[in-house]
Amino acid sequence: MSSTALALIQLGAVFFTLGILGRLAGRVGMSPIPLYLIGGLCFGEGGFFKLGDIGEFGHLASEIGVVLLLLLLGLEYTASELVTGMRKSWMGGVLDIVLNATPGAVVALVLGWGPIGALALGGVTYISSSGIVAKVLGDLGRLGNRETPVVLSILVFEDLTMAVYLPILTALLAGVGFVGGLKALAISLCVVAAVLVVALRYGHYVSAIVDSKDREVFLLKLLGAALLVAGIASALQVSAAVGAFLLGIAISGSTARNAAKVLEPLRDLFAAMFFVVFGLNTDPTTIPPVLGWAVLLAVVTTVTKLLTGVWAARRQGVARIGQARAGAALVARGEFSIVIAGLAVSAGAVEGELAALATAYVLLMAILGPVAARVVEPVARLALRLVPPAGGQSPVRAQE
Repeated sequence: MSSTALALIQLGAVFFTLGILGRLAGRVGMSPIPLYLIGGLCFGEGGFFKLGDIGEFGHLASEIGVVLLLLLLGLEYTASELVTGMRKSWMGGVLDIVLNATPGAVVALVLGWGPIGALALGGVTYISSSGIVAKVLGDLGRLGNRETPVVLSILVFEDLTMAVYLPILTALLAGVGFVGGLKALAISLCVVAAVLVVALRYGHYVSAIVDSKDREVFLLKLLGAALLVAGIASALQVSAAVGAFLLGIAISGSTARNAAKVLEPLRDLFAAMFFVVFGLNTDPTTIPPVLGWAVLLAVVTTVTKLLTGVWAARRQGVARIGQARAGAALVARGEFSIVIAGLAVSAGAVEGELAALATAYVLLMAILGPVAARVVEPVARLALRLVPPAGGQSPVRAQE
C-alpha cells in the first residue's frame, strides 16, 4: 500500500473517530476536549496503535487550530469591551493570577523543573478555558445572569494577560535570556497597544477589508489574514496565537458575527486535531508517575478559582448564589493550558513530564469544570437552607 493511501486511511479514521467522540461528549453533556486528548493518547507514543504517516499534516493542522481558536475568541470582544472589562476586573484579575498560577509554579519547582518550568506550569494552572466556559454558560442558560459579566471580565483579563505572558514564555524557551525576554515583552506591548488603537479608531476599515458578500471570498480573506497576522506576529517573537486574537478584536460589528459563523466549522475541525496531536505526542506511560500531582493541582486550583469568582462577583454586588455560580464557571481549563504546555515541551527547554502532567490536569479540569457549574447552584441553595443568612432574611430567594 502506498504511503499516500495509508495516510488518507489514517486521516479518515482519525476524523471519523473524532466525530464519534464529539457526539458521545454531547450526549453526556461534557466538553469533547478530554475525549480528544484520550484518543490522541491511545494512538500516539506508547499507545495501542501508532499513527506514523500523518505527523506533518497533524502538526500543521494543530498550529492552524490554535490560530483559529484565538481568532474566534477575539471576535467575541470589541476593543471598547476589552478596555471596559479591564477597568472593572483588574483587581479580580490580579487575584486570579496570584491564586491560580502559584500552585502550578510551586509544583514545578518541587519537581525540579526550574524557573522556566515553573513559569510554564503556572500558566497551565492559571488560565480558564474560555471555550468550555462559554459553552457551559450557554447550555445552562446563564448568559443573561447578573454574574455572567463578571465571569466574562475575568476571562478578558486572562486573555490579555496571555498577550503579555506568551511572548515572554516563548522568548525564555528559545533561550534568548533576560534581555531578549524584555525585548519580546516590549514588542508585544507595542503590538497590543497598536492593535487596540487601530481597533478603537479604525476597526471599521479592518472589517471592510476582510468583509465580502461572497462566502467563499469572505472565508479565504479571513483565513488568509489570520495566518498572515499569526506568521508576522511569530516572526516578531509575539505569539502567533496572540496575533490571531488581536486580529479578531480588530474585526467588529456584523463582519465579526458573520466571521464567527463562517469560521466555526473550521475551528472545530482544526482545534480537534490540535488536541489529538498533543495527545499523540504524549506517552501515556508517563502519566501515572505524575497523576498524584495532577489530582492535587486539580483540587487546589478548583478551590482557588471558586475563591476568585466569588470575590470578584461580591465586589460587583452579586448575591451569594450568583457568587458561587461565578466561581464554578471559571473552574474548567482546556485549550490555552494545552497550548502553553505544547509550547514548552516542543521547545525542549523543560521536562517531558510537563506534557504528561498538563494532559492529566486538563483531562481532570475539563471534566470537573462543567460538572461544578451544573451542581454548584443546588449545593449553594442547600447550604443557604441549612445556614440561612444573618438578619432573618428569607432563605434562598433573597440570595438570588
